[in-house]
Amino acid sequence: MSRYYIGTAGWSYKDWEGVVYPAKKGAGFHALYFLGQYINIVEINSTFYRPPVMRISLSWVKKVEGFPGFLFAVKLHQVFTHNRKDFSQKDVDEFKLGIEPLVSSGRLAAILLQFPWSFANTVSNMNYLTSLFQSFSKYPLALEVRHGSWVDERFFAVLTEHKVCFVNIDQPLINNSIEPSSIVTVPEFSYVRLHGRNYKDWFREGAGRDARYNYLYSKGELEDWVERIKNLGKKSEKVFVITNNHYRGQAMANALQIRNMLTGEKLEIPDTLLKEFPVLKQLIDEIKKGQLDLFSDE
Repeated sequence: MSRYYIGTAGWSYKDWEGVVYPAKKGAGFHALYFLGQYINIVEINSTFYRPPVMRISLSWVKKVEGFPGFLFAVKLHQVFTHNRKDFSQKDVDEFKLGIEPLVSSGRLAAILLQFPWSFANTVSNMNYLTSLFQSFSKYPLALEVRHGSWVDERFFAVLTEHKVCFVNIDQPLINNSIEPSSIVTVPEFSYVRLHGRNYKDWFREGAGRDARYNYLYSKGELEDWVERIKNLGKKSEKVFVITNNHYRGQAMANALQIRNMLTGEKLEIPDTLLKEFPVLKQLIDEIKKGQLDLFSDE
């Protein structure tokens, strides 16, 4: 039976204060330890902006020592996925060294290779990908592409050949954007990323990160994805589900909902999150009584 890992993209957001995290924190508070009580994976976003540092990676591992099953997905640095022309072998080696504590401790879920929507399926781009796969071939890799031209069985076969997981995503469907899917390219794990559906701001010039990812998934939207995730679980040993609609803690709320819908587990929910999202507050009594489904109508 597949194991589900459900969590958020990142954890260090000022707008999570008083929403996900308590406004007043006790001595020794750390966000990772707090999150480990509710979710079992996080995606490290900081490594996209600056190369990982071994000392910091080790500190992350230590923060989750009390949660044996907790994993980290690590986003590859932007020099490899967005710049694409200015990196060297030194950059490759530096990234590998920086995540070594995650690897040696068994905490690394995957390295996420996230490419922008503008990265379309061309011969040169395909060649670039295969070269990049070879540079990081000793690590579990997950590839996110957003342009619809990549929906091609030949491309999926290349991923399988290089043992790279295709990332199934949810995003605003504008122009030729990849639609929701449940595609498996390696048996070891599948990967899902939910970006929200903020059509207004997704491609709007000048829209900041918070605006683009300001979205809360509805019951029906989550139910559709839970079915896809279950299908992935039938073909994968593990399924990683990451909510990236992070603004104001919406990612955390949806992650907990997905977890409950997939596993039927009764959940503990942070008090601050209950106050922010009425749908959770209205149903917490049912959860405590033993309801198997967070959205049960019974």
